[in-house]
Amino acid sequence: MIERLDYVAINGPAIARMAKAKNDITSIGQRLTAVIELRVSQINGCAYCVDLHTTEARKAGETQQRLDCLTVWREVPFFDAAEKAALAWAEAITSISVNGAPHPLFDALKRHFSDAEIVDLTLIISQMNAWNRLAISFGHLPEHRAEEGQ
Repeated sequence: MIERLDYVAINGPAIARMAKAKNDITSIGQRLTAVIELRVSQINGCAYCVDLHTTEARKAGETQQRLDCLTVWREVPFFDAAEKAALAWAEAITSISVNGAPHPLFDALKRHFSDAEIVDLTLIISQMNAWNRLAISFGHLPEHRAEEGQ
């Protein structure tokens, strides 16, 4: 459901090119990608993307408990050091105007990810921020879906 403008209908070719760019990001697994996309969307308050990436994370094998605790990932023991480094980077890049991209966070990434993976991770974060801004700006909201047992 889009409440303001149907940006896909208005400029579908540009939206399609944005979507296609994700195909070139290959070094980060689907599960971590979905978790990072979800965390960025939570920070930005994008209802459509939170709904979408929660579903994608489950399909990629993410557990409900980890999804439930994603907003408090620093406090729980079931995110490993690499995931925590990626989540910290995602939060910093999403709020880059506040503190920039701190060297300690980048150094933590270097301990767990190759240069290509760091570039891909940063592309995922950057692209998710762009998608959030489109969805929020134009009022793109998730459709209500009936869950099993309801």
